[in-house]
Amino acid sequence: MSKNGAIKLVAGNSNPALAQQIADYLKTGLTKAVVKRFADLEIFVEIQENVRGSDVFVLQSTSFPANDHLMELLIIIDALRRSSARRITAVVPYFGYARQDRKPGPRTPISAKLVANLITRAGADRVMTLDLHAGQIQGFFDIPTDNLYASPVMVRDIKEKFKVDSVMVVSPDVGGVVRARGLAKRINAPLAIIDKRRERAGESEVMNVIGEVAGHTCILVDDIVDSGGTLVNAADALLAQGAKAVYAYISHGVLSGGAVARVAKSRLKELVITDSIEPTKEVRAAGNIRVLPIASLIGEAIGRTAHEESVSSLFD
Repeated sequence: MSKNGAIKLVAGNSNPALAQQIADYLKTGLTKAVVKRFADLEIFVEIQENVRGSDVFVLQSTSFPANDHLMELLIIIDALRRSSARRITAVVPYFGYARQDRKPGPRTPISAKLVANLITRAGADRVMTLDLHAGQIQGFFDIPTDNLYASPVMVRDIKEKFKVDSVMVVSPDVGGVVRARGLAKRINAPLAIIDKRRERAGESEVMNVIGEVAGHTCILVDDIVDSGGTLVNAADALLAQGAKAVYAYISHGVLSGGAVARVAKSRLKELVITDSIEPTKEVRAAGNIRVLPIASLIGEAIGRTAHEESVSSLFD
């Protein structure tokens, strides 16, 4: 039982910079491991240190290319299970497939549940993730699941950057109201909501702003920015209603396709994202996109999990 206190961190290839920062925060090294491709792109994993009896945390976001990174995660977990690790925690800062959390139409999959099953069957004992797209995905897992929140990091940043009494928090759609309200409550700011409607198929969306935004600095809050279209349109709608300036704080910068260019030439003053997904060169070069580091938040949660301490008290 001598190794019961030993934490081991194993990183996949999805976000090596974040993995290194988490290791630095915990004052430990990353476990030596090879995660590589054969010539036909099959994934091969070899853990090059003894992990028998260790408490192992696998650091891997299932971001683009999602299927490769998911497969890496599953194979790393299998390698650890077969190496007699005492407990395996999948630390997935960005949980891909989370948007497919229900059946939007007949004969469609619930891919988030399938991915939860795969992670569990591979041999994970628990899961840690950040700002799940829908909180109920925790219930898709039959193992303990910690859904961390980026809001403490965002709140600290907002308090440093803004006069909070002139700020209004805005949810870019009706579905994100709970998340936006939570952040508004933390900074004691009012809340507005954008109601998107398509009158007829093929017509562009009409954005109705619910709330008095005139004269306020508006902060849009959401979990994922993908194409960036909703944010850009929301910024235009808020400015049309008399908002002073529009900023956005989003947990996961998926930013696929031409999203970075779209945000760069939009009227958004600044888009703030976390590094749950490794920022691309384009993102780093964009003048109005800033990255908030979350290594200390995840590192603290890992340390508390390893020492059997409360994780939820991080967010009180």
